[in-house]
Amino acid sequence: MKKIITILALLCFSNLSFGSQILIPMDDSQSNHLKAYGLSFYLLENGVIIEWLLNYRGGSFITPHLITIEEELIIRGISYEILADGQVNNIKLEIGSPEVNMEIVQLEKAPKIAVYTPGGKQPWDDAVTMVLEYAEIPYEKLYDSTIVKGGLPEYDWLHLHHEDFTGQYGKFYSNFRAYPWYKKQVADLEASSSSLGFNKVSEMKLAVATNIKNFVIGGGFLFTMCSGTDSFDIGLAAHETDICESMFDGDPSDRNCQDKLDYKNTLAFEDFTLVKNPLKYEYSDIDGTSLHKRNERLDKFTLFEFSAKWDVVPTMLTQCHTDVVNGFMGQTTDFKRDLIKSNVLILGETKSIGTARYIHGELGQGTWTFYGGHDPEDYEHRVGDPPTDLNLHPNSPGYRLILNNILFPAAKKKKRKT
Repeated sequence: MKKIITILALLCFSNLSFGSQILIPMDDSQSNHLKAYGLSFYLLENGVIIEWLLNYRGGSFITPHLITIEEELIIRGISYEILADGQVNNIKLEIGSPEVNMEIVQLEKAPKIAVYTPGGKQPWDDAVTMVLEYAEIPYEKLYDSTIVKGGLPEYDWLHLHHEDFTGQYGKFYSNFRAYPWYKKQVADLEASSSSLGFNKVSEMKLAVATNIKNFVIGGGFLFTMCSGTDSFDIGLAAHETDICESMFDGDPSDRNCQDKLDYKNTLAFEDFTLVKNPLKYEYSDIDGTSLHKRNERLDKFTLFEFSAKWDVVPTMLTQCHTDVVNGFMGQTTDFKRDLIKSNVLILGETKSIGTARYIHGELGQGTWTFYGGHDPEDYEHRVGDPPTDLNLHPNSPGYRLILNNILFPAAKKKKRKT
């Protein structure tokens, strides 16, 4: 609280200006890219307007030159440079040139962040919550009851933890049905759905997914990874049928469920085919996991380059110090391109196997972003594996993409032109 008051007080007095500004470079010279996002979020929380220099040295930030900000940079181990106003003006002139693929975006207000996640310990970790905590970005946890009861409008940005919106408990039945954590998950979800007035977990998850979709339509920002991507769309597509077998909901699936899928109700995917076998660890043919050869050294995906001056939103979402990112697996690793709707923007792809890793779209007044894979710094993260230590990966390109989505709602955005 003392630092917050100090920053606000200093900003009120122009005679305390140093005649200079702080540049936080985000190219290879940055010692801790992930913490730099957290510092930017911290400043926004405290009323400091900062500038995001898109495509300039990896998507650098400019802040006022205040002692309190400089102290925070040092404490958090973030590289920075002090620039005279004249130097900053020259950078802005360079960025403003129509011949240069760069742009300046003002970041004005920190979004209120929520993470959709169950209570209690899960036998896997979530990359988003780990990087939020490492970067020191505050968030609140919520789950089904909050969303069903209409609590989402209190937030600006929502992440969906590793989740199954189809009511099939992650399709872990074959390998883990005898495990205590699986039994507890089933019992907890059945109790929750009953208390909320639903006959089945699948019905509750459909209501949750529908409320999340309406949150986006109303202006919310949705981000999700791994199985929270395709299972979300599959759950929405199955709103008029039963795709769950008896071990999941007590009765057989609709024998014609495939034909009753409503692709118009989905965000990203269409024309996909369900994997009906309850013993197979897969929801549908959307996922491209089987196309990967499990050669970690060779598994890469590339980020698209967008026009910073015209396509500001996708440019923000793809800011990085490299355009080639190491791949990583997940229950849903990536998405087959031929099953992605034509109005969806592909931000990153593995062209050699015809998959998209990172996709984005608009819906109503809001936006959504799907990012395939489970953990950007653990190639084959398995159930029960220990969490990734982000102190060992402060410059992770894969984790940077997550944090781009955190800052994106804070920006004064220009509409993407077609």
